[in-house]
Formats: sequence, structure tokens, C-alpha cells
Amino acid sequence: MNIKKVFENNREWIEKQLKVDEQYFEHLAQGQSPEILYIGCSDSRVTAEELMGIAPGQAFVHRNIANMVPNTDLNVMSVINYAVSHLKVNHVVVCGHYNCGGVKAAMQQSDLGILNPWLRNIRDVYRLHRKELNSIEDEAARYNRLVELNVQEQCINVIKTAEVQKAAAERGITVHGWIFDISTGELIDLNIDFEKITHGIVDIYRIDTE
Repeated sequence: MNIKKVFENNREWIEKQLKVDEQYFEHLAQGQSPEILYIGCSDSRVTAEELMGIAPGQAFVHRNIANMVPNTDLNVMSVINYAVSHLKVNHVVVCGHYNCGGVKAAMQQSDLGILNPWLRNIRDVYRLHRKELNSIEDEAARYNRLVELNVQEQCINVIKTAEVQKAAAERGITVHGWIFDISTGELIDLNIDFEKITHGIVDIYRIDTE
């Protein structure tokens, strides 16, 4: 791609938006009040607003390799804090996707340098669910199931945070685990039963937010 083409595209996009609404950018500049915090993968094939069919300003977006929410990552923790405590989003979405290169890399034994500690978080997900995953003989099916379980565990990491616990008590914020199927374009709600998954351990992570 010729990088200059990007700026040509930008000018065409501006013209297109102004034809529909002459005050489009004036309204956009006034601020944001998104309903959704979207935590997704950095994969270049996976967008956020486009796959959800929403307009700019409707979702606060954070993306990283394999849509991770490590408790020690100040970047994603800061995003959650800002989106939940200041923007007052009502939904937090963790969206993974099938054929995720990060998850696939974590299933292999290669030394990937600086990526090693990041991918170790995904290997921890495999360790937690190894009995189920090892029972899946088809490698592609096992891979896709790990993608789903990784979304589940990252959602739990979201639920552990003090900001989300407080928002859940005060205004009923909800956490969702989704999958984007690149091969079909379908957005899939995993319908994770968090109460069932965290039963018996919820007190360990509960934070007094009063």
C-alpha cells in the first residue's frame, strides 16, 4: 500500500461524512459517551466498530495481542478504569476471534523473545483447562476451543477489577464474552454463565468498594 493513499482516503472520507451531515465533525469533537468498552485483538483482519455495525463514539476500544486482560498490564487496567469509572460504560466486551495468531503461537514451543511472557498468560489458560482441551483430538477444534476459553478467562479478569465490581453494584454493568468468526463474519455471543464459573471463589476476588 502506498502510504500517501491513506491521506487521499481520509480526504474522501471527510467529504463523504460532510455530505451526510455538515456538522458531523463538530458533533464528534464535543466529546464521547460510549455504552461499550470493547477489548479485542490487534489482528489486522479484525475491526471493532465495523464488525459491530456501530458509529464512532459508541464504543471505547482497546486492542492487544490475543485480547488479553492481564492483571499486571497497566495499559489495559488503565483503559478499564477510564472507561468504567469516568466514561461510565454499561457493557464491557472481550472479543476474541478464531484463527488468532497469538493463541496459536501460545500452543507452540517456539522461543518468541519478548512475546514469551505475554503468551504465557494464554498458556496459563490452557493449564487451567488442560483436561478439556487435551480431550479434543482435532487440533483445529482444540485451537478454537482455546480461543473461546481465553475469552472466558479474560472476562473473569475484567470482573476481578475493583472498578467493574463497583459499577456492577451501583449500575448493573455487564461483562460479555464474544467470538468473531473470520471465516463467516459472524459475531458469536458465548453466553458465559459467570455466576456458575465463579461459584465458590467469588469471595476471593471481592473488593470492598464502599
